[in-house]
Amino acid sequence: MGAMVDAKKALAIVLISVVVSLLAGAPTVVQACLPSDRAALLEFRSKLNEPYIGVFKTWKGQDCCKGWYGVSCDPKSRRVSGITLRGVSEEPIFQRAKRKGFMTGTISPALCKLTHLSGITITDWEGISGVIPSCITNILAMRHLDLVGNKISGVIPANIGKLVNLRVLNLADNKISGGIPPSITRLTMLSHLDLVNNNLSGVIPGDIGRLKMLSRVLLTGNKLSGQIPESLTRIYRLADLELSMNRITGSISTSMGKMSVLATLNLDGNLISGAMPGTLMNSSISILNLSGNLLAGRIPNTFGPRSYFTVLDLSNNRLKGAIPGSITTASFIGHLDVSHNHLCGKIPT
Repeated sequence: MGAMVDAKKALAIVLISVVVSLLAGAPTVVQACLPSDRAALLEFRSKLNEPYIGVFKTWKGQDCCKGWYGVSCDPKSRRVSGITLRGVSEEPIFQRAKRKGFMTGTISPALCKLTHLSGITITDWEGISGVIPSCITNILAMRHLDLVGNKISGVIPANIGKLVNLRVLNLADNKISGGIPPSITRLTMLSHLDLVNNNLSGVIPGDIGRLKMLSRVLLTGNKLSGQIPESLTRIYRLADLELSMNRITGSISTSMGKMSVLATLNLDGNLISGAMPGTLMNSSISILNLSGNLLAGRIPNTFGPRSYFTVLDLSNNRLKGAIPGSITTASFIGHLDVSHNHLCGKIPT
């Protein structure tokens, strides 16, 4: 009997030793970034030149999750999850240099090897050129893509709609051409779309209203044509719609003035015709710029206590008749411009 007890004790000690050895040899947290992620970052860096600030001088050592400027990692998996490189920053490295950044080169497809990226911010470097790598649409975890303020050309990747988790798409102030890909309407989580000041042409996708989470649609300063899709007026959250300085035609839908939270509507510098909907004058809109179009007819006599405009610009159109008397019932009008029309009659007191 005693021999059996001794055997059991010996077996228990052996098992405990094995478990302890296994635990000691297999740490639960990986201490450094994945070598393949590090290699992808260095390949990405090799296509860029930043001579003034020195943002890449910290990209050394084996652990790209520790001390590499602009690189962030998931704390559990230690996979690279974000790249944030801004050419304009208040961070100490910029304060010491006493200047904004300037970077040349291209965005390497090596970025696509970082399959756990949720955010890419490479902004305001002015000299980065080349195209957006089409493989970027394979990084399915992507939530934030911001490349504003560079010299990126080429087109928006046709398969951009694969990035179904994308919340922010900001490609403003570049040289991107081609059209807005139809697949963009699959980005049902998108809340911020900014393509301002590029060379985009073609039409705004007719079913853009599928993007129910959109709060800002900024497309000013392109060569977009066609009409404003009616589906845009069915986006409940839309607060800012800016389509200025394009080649948009057609009329303004009455539904535009019935949108619940629309606060900014900039349509200036287009080829929009027809009459102004009366709903615009008594809506939630506080900044309304319709200048430089082909609008005709009268200014609607539909102002009321709900009318609150910080800016109301109707200049350079073909409006006729008198300034409506109901304008005096508006709660506030900060800036009013009705110049260069065919108005007549008395200005309301």
